[in-house]
Amino acid sequence: MSDAGPELQALLSDSVGTHGALPQIELAILSRRGGRDYNEDACGHWHSDRHLCVVVADGAGGHGGGDIASRLAVSHIIEQFAAAPLSEAEEVNDLLIDTNANVIRHRADGEAQANMHSTVVSLFIDLDRGEALWGHAGDSRLYVFRNGQMLAHTRDHSLVQSLVEAGILTTEQMRTHPKRSELHSALGTDPADLRVTTATRPWVLRAGDVFLLCTDGLWEYVNEAEMCASLSRARDPVAWLSSLEQLVLRNAKEAQKPGHDNFSGVAVWIGPPSR
Repeated sequence: MSDAGPELQALLSDSVGTHGALPQIELAILSRRGGRDYNEDACGHWHSDRHLCVVVADGAGGHGGGDIASRLAVSHIIEQFAAAPLSEAEEVNDLLIDTNANVIRHRADGEAQANMHSTVVSLFIDLDRGEALWGHAGDSRLYVFRNGQMLAHTRDHSLVQSLVEAGILTTEQMRTHPKRSELHSALGTDPADLRVTTATRPWVLRAGDVFLLCTDGLWEYVNEAEMCASLSRARDPVAWLSSLEQLVLRNAKEAQKPGHDNFSGVAVWIGPPSR
């Protein structure tokens, strides 16, 4: 497991699925504190010969509680998945609900954690089946690319997302709206108010598929056209995340946002089956 600490984290790469006819997977992680004093994002992954789990979380809550919440979310999901890998969308939903309960339980551990909460987005790949599932709460996102084109991304549980869906804002306006951080749901929410969204059915993997899991500190400063353009030029996921990092820094500077948010992303590239 790799997660974001208070220092700048180097890009990492890994590969899984190296026997039989399993898909080849390349993975890279980026997490930076941006213009903030410390990093409340957390990223992690776990894999076996048959399964891969990737999680990104963005914590909040003040007094240091945010980084605890995000790390709790990442570690709980990975630990539970490693013990019992998921194969159905309903199981993803149940795991996120259980992770929410775990964050709430740990609020009693100390004063700094009393109001902690965290977004989360998670990806689960079954290498034998060649299928992927995902789920999220809050405004950390999962993007799906195929043949260099973005096919879909998760919809945020946020005020500005509801305004977009009502036709009041455009998708670009939500990136700069003054209430863009107002969430309708995140881990640490009362179970009666929690909103969790999962893939409705497994995504069948193809060579060339790319997944990006990221916090709002990344997607707010890099739009979908820039993501696709930089993806088309990148030789591997490490190079792509490096390009996205430079776009965040450039666009935040142009927007005169020196105190811009932490930003994190995990890129997962699906290659041809290994033989």
